[in-house]
Amino acid sequence: MARCSFCANRIPPGTGKMLVMKDGKILHFCSSKCEKNHVKLKHKPRTTRWTHTFHKLKGGK
Repeated sequence: MARCSFCANRIPPGTGKMLVMKDGKILHFCSSKCEKNHVKLKHKPRTTRWTHTFHKLKGGK
């Protein structure tokens, strides 16, 4: 099972979206929310409150 490149949630088979960058890097997204935050808005997962990475670093809920 793949993990979302932004929020680190597991993506069930047959769902989500895969984006291939020009340099060959493959990004997996569980939702359009994650895709927009990462690609369009260029947010960092460690500063976005609803991601697993933020809670792992900050010790949140």
